Amino acid sequence: MTRRPLQAVVIGSGDAPPQACQDAERLGAMLAQRGVVVVTGGGSGIMAAASKGASEAGGVVVGILPGDRVEGANRWCTVAIPTGMGHGRNALTALAGDLVVVVGGAAGTLSEVSLAWIHGRPILALTAHGGWSARLGGQAVDDQPRAPIVACPTLADLEREVDAVLAG
Repeated sequence: MTRRPLQAVVIGSGDAPPQACQDAERLGAMLAQRGVVVVTGGGSGIMAAASKGASEAGGVVVGILPGDRVEGANRWCTVAIPTGMGHGRNALTALAGDLVVVVGGAAGTLSEVSLAWIHGRPILALTAHGGWSARLGGQAVDDQPRAPIVACPTLADLEREVDAVLAG
């Protein structure tokens, strides 16, 4: 029996700054090189950068779109899933992975982090780019008895943590 590949959700701002997007692109490539399916919201910014990195590394990229048309996906999505749900699609995105990686992020990202937390997904936060990843890295979202969001100051730290999740 073949085991399904692991899936990692990469979340963050659609209007992220260039350095954050460069790191997200490297993150997507790193995940794809490990055989991990990359799941994003299918849009711009962090989503497009992670999708590009994964796609160019030969990986599979799934975009869970807020709109109702596959044409809304960034060009690096291998699979586009239109939901017609607007921000409601964040619930689907947050639960689509075996782990969640946060890069920066604003209110939409916070909703995805909260849903991933509620459902017990491991959450890794690249803290170098501000936003919710910096605010929540190393923290618990609430008083639930689980490990806090893992703070990763650098891509090398994030890579080590991804490897630990994949090994465990």
